Amino acid sequence: MWNLEQVEPVTISELAKTMRIDRTTLNRNMKPLIDVGLITVNSGAKILHGHGLLHKHVGLLTVNPGDDPRSKHVVLTETGRTALLKAEILWCEAQASLKEYMGEADLATLEVLLSKMEALIP
Repeated sequence: MWNLEQVEPVTISELAKTMRIDRTTLNRNMKPLIDVGLITVNSGAKILHGHGLLHKHVGLLTVNPGDDPRSKHVVLTETGRTALLKAEILWCEAQASLKEYMGEADLATLEVLLSKMEALIP
């Protein structure tokens, strides 16, 4: 959701590229969010949910039909933005705890090493 917030509205293919993961992997990773009603797919006046069941649902993400009938645009809903804000607070707390535990020098070294590993991904 953090990556999505940075680039929305975006197609699923573009989001996968931004996240540096395969599109099918992203679709697979979004499926649990669909299954529990956290992603909605707008299809005209209807909202398509999960396994083809129709529900009106306020989810974390909204997937809108794109210009190309085969593409869908993904955007955060207000509920998703609220969840993201809560997650950001928790993320900052976790980062502060890690910094306290490791110290600034070791944390900086870890960040450099992780960046090098990430650079290996095409």
